[in-house]
Amino acid sequence: MKIVVLYTDLVMWFLAAAVLFFAVYAAKTPELAAKWKQVLIRPAAQACGTVLLLFFLLALADSVHWRNELPKQTAEATVAYDTKTVSLLDTLVLPHIAGRERSYSAPFALHDFDKTTVIRDGKSVRDYQRLTGASPDVPEKGAGLKLGKRFFAGFLTGVIALSMLWIILALAHKAVCKTPFTLSLVKVTARTNPARPAVQVVQVAVLLAVILMFIWPMRHVFGTDATGNDVLYTALKSVRTAFVIGSLATLSALPFAVVLGIAAGYFKGKTDDVIQYIYTTLSSIPSVLLIAASVLMVQVFIDKNPQLYETGLERADVRLFLLAVIMGVTGWAALARLLRAETMKVAAMDFVTAAKAFGVSPWRIMARHVLPNVTHIVLIVAVLDFSGIVLYEAVLSYVGVGVDPTIDSFGTMINAAAVEMSRSPMIWWNLAACFLFMVTLVLCANLFASAVRDVFDPRSGSGAGGRVLRFRRAACRNLLALSLAILSQYEIVDLLIEYCSTASEMLSSLLSRRATTLSLNSCEYRMFCHSMKG
Repeated sequence: MKIVVLYTDLVMWFLAAAVLFFAVYAAKTPELAAKWKQVLIRPAAQACGTVLLLFFLLALADSVHWRNELPKQTAEATVAYDTKTVSLLDTLVLPHIAGRERSYSAPFALHDFDKTTVIRDGKSVRDYQRLTGASPDVPEKGAGLKLGKRFFAGFLTGVIALSMLWIILALAHKAVCKTPFTLSLVKVTARTNPARPAVQVVQVAVLLAVILMFIWPMRHVFGTDATGNDVLYTALKSVRTAFVIGSLATLSALPFAVVLGIAAGYFKGKTDDVIQYIYTTLSSIPSVLLIAASVLMVQVFIDKNPQLYETGLERADVRLFLLAVIMGVTGWAALARLLRAETMKVAAMDFVTAAKAFGVSPWRIMARHVLPNVTHIVLIVAVLDFSGIVLYEAVLSYVGVGVDPTIDSFGTMINAAAVEMSRSPMIWWNLAACFLFMVTLVLCANLFASAVRDVFDPRSGSGAGGRVLRFRRAACRNLLALSLAILSQYEIVDLLIEYCSTASEMLSSLLSRRATTLSLNSCEYRMFCHSMKG
């Protein structure tokens, strides 16, 4: 076995280490601990955070890669490795997938979706072939009954696993709190348990995972695509791409936005004019053109230097990595504007004036006094931008300037579904799986970001009733905004086909407003509610 370290693998594990370090730091800082306690005490935020954590663990499992050693032909032969790179997720999931099919197949189907030519009794006949993984040894009349038995067996196994989980938690509570086992079990399972929403999400995830382990070897839950690959497996692999794009693009934009935004607001004058000119010029150029040109240059470099990469996955990973960096480098202008305005307010306060009077250097003032007072804006925008960038990648991949086609992503799934939805009969399950996973990921990120914004934004109120009402309103407007953002992709693409001359400007307008689209302000929300009432 040969370990393969991809650039995006380093990004994912660095992100995991950063999140762990921040969690430890926040736990040791009373003020931060109190803030995050206010975030996590909300049931919806806690549940959404748990869903994001499970998705992140799934992405981490797909970020451990290696190449298997090929068997030696002779004892003296040198060690050779397979050209196919596998991940930990592949090792865990692929044995449960019932083989590679020929082409399309519907969810839970026994046969191919289309007729193929088969030889029967020496004659060529057009008929539906039996799927490779649909238990060929089981007759069709008894296949449904066997599937039901497997589902029931998986459900019972999941219930037993959850019962064992409750017992382990109760034993842990008994060891820590020195209480009887019965009392510990009651406290752990009580409705007043503050961690109950997270526990419920974990319960559902464990139950679904166990049921899938029993059903997946027999049927394709979401069917198969044009190449016979399992659609559910493709959706699971796309989660890692979404996390890589969202996290790396956000991290790439932060240094430019923080340094230039704070410098423009603090120094003012010519420094402010130069920085404003830079990000105004950057904002005036359609984002899709910048990204498309950059991606094409990267692709030309990759094609001319194939000797730098041992496998196709490494070559595609470089494009994914640079695409995320390019998205971050070209998308920092909005955050820089916000930090510039906030820095001007902070710079006029008395403690900054006193620091200047004592002769403290400007860079020290910005690091010690200004930056801590604008950190809440950085945190809020970073969390909000994550979901917007995920949609951004889907749009780019849809129009052909996104990730490499060999990498699984939500954009490539939508791109494939554009042709499949026009078929007769229609191939709907590829888009359905993509929509389910994408909506779950983006909606959870938006709801969690709304909770973070309400707690960390000093301009928001702190009343208990107001928090609940604001959170519910945030959930409604984020759901509305997400639906509009997804539907707008198809509108933009249709206009791209019909009006080639103006398509890039409209698409860049959509992409530059990705954060604004996903966080409608309260005025817009009230107008929408009044219109619905009318």
